[in-house]
Amino acid sequence: MSMKSYITTPIYYVNGSPHIGHAFTSIMADILKRNRMALGHELKLSTGVDEHGQKNQEAAADLGMPIDDFLAMRCKEFQGVFDKLDVAYDYFVRTSREGHKQAVAGMEQSIFDRDLIIKKNYTGTYCKGCEEFKKDSDLTEEGQCPLHPTMKVEQTDETNYFLKMEPFRERLLQHIADNPDFVQPEAFRNELKQMLSEPLDDLCISRPKTRVTLGVELPFDTDFVTYVWFDALANYLTNIDWPDESYAPWWAECEHLIGKDILKPHGVYWPIMLMAAGLPLPKKLSVHSHWVGAGGMKMSKSIGNVVDPMEVIAELGVDALRWYLARHMRADSDSQISVDFIKQTYNTELGNKIGNLLSRAAKFSKARFDGKLPAPGALTEADEAIRKSVIAATEGLGGWISLAEIPARMQSIITVADEMNNYFAEQAPWELIKNDDTRERCQTVIYVTLDCLRVVMEALTQVIPGSAGRALTMLNAPDAVHPWKPELDRLQGDSDLGDIETLFPRVQ
Repeated sequence: MSMKSYITTPIYYVNGSPHIGHAFTSIMADILKRNRMALGHELKLSTGVDEHGQKNQEAAADLGMPIDDFLAMRCKEFQGVFDKLDVAYDYFVRTSREGHKQAVAGMEQSIFDRDLIIKKNYTGTYCKGCEEFKKDSDLTEEGQCPLHPTMKVEQTDETNYFLKMEPFRERLLQHIADNPDFVQPEAFRNELKQMLSEPLDDLCISRPKTRVTLGVELPFDTDFVTYVWFDALANYLTNIDWPDESYAPWWAECEHLIGKDILKPHGVYWPIMLMAAGLPLPKKLSVHSHWVGAGGMKMSKSIGNVVDPMEVIAELGVDALRWYLARHMRADSDSQISVDFIKQTYNTELGNKIGNLLSRAAKFSKARFDGKLPAPGALTEADEAIRKSVIAATEGLGGWISLAEIPARMQSIITVADEMNNYFAEQAPWELIKNDDTRERCQTVIYVTLDCLRVVMEALTQVIPGSAGRALTMLNAPDAVHPWKPELDRLQGDSDLGDIETLFPRVQ
């Protein structure tokens, strides 16, 4: 019986084009999926778009487009981007789907039937950017939303439906205490505990149709639509066919990947919605920090430091972007990104340290051994040492990795790539080939170098699948073992090598 794993990304608002934040979360989810599949698990990865709410409604109006056409266009754009990013999603979410809307209404009705939803008048400050009501303590001294300082907050006075939150607060705190892995890394678990340290206000779960029409109609009052967050969060269940029983084994293994800015909806609203509906909580929230421009400046169009994932792919290829994001993410602090940083990392690490060694060793082998990979002779201490290092450096990807561990796994691969380059330089096969009595030694060095590269490339299929796959084709490597773990000596001595191309051509 294979183990299941269900990984989700947030669903992205379609009021703007896909940006680096969207690319990042979905690529990390894809890396975790590939890691778990390599270990023999059965996977579902969902990503997609949130099509409801006031901002989407206004974005369509601004473009003068019928709402369905606008949503279809944006959905296609996001799907196209994820395909180009090599994100192997199993399910692409559209919240406009009829089955999703019915399930959301069913969830609301069941909570309403338990007397946990009340109707009341509310006067308060509303941020359209967040699509949520704000307390005065949430605002800056100037009275603006800290996340949307350029948008004016609105004073609203309206009647809405509210979910009672306070009755579940203690139970949620207890769940966090009993399940230390529920929110990772620890810094964000502490932040969530802080959010739950005071009594919780009721959560507004509706919007009057006079203000917002794009959304799921409340089953118990058709003058209202569902608040966009309530509708969006439910996607994690509806993607796996809830309320059908078949959802349960997947849901038991559900891991939500989220950015730190949406910890509150995922760590407070969502678990309480689930408790109110009598449903089990997801297994884990894996939280990450954000990407900022060089020097720690927030990205903005006016500064001109925005990194557009599609522009990076056009100039450097998808794996330059995937590698940089995996290599330089920090789980509990923001990380810097710029096109220059991506280019430098691509040239120095992927190009010089990994691609260059593959190209040199494979071309040498082809030229000097009749287009073949030579069979090795007896191993020396130097050979054994580099082989041992390669196994140690890639072993981590032969086990279950968590989101926060990804950069350390990449670091160990770059460290061992340096060692492999040193080994190759010190053994100097181009010298060994000159004499008959050292020719067999030359064969061993070439074999060891290329077999070690094969192990590294097998590990990297989890991170940069396109490039790693091409490298394995050049080496004419057999299919990797499954479940995957690093194993030496799987390249066949005296076998043909494929066509050798430059894996990571240098970019000026």
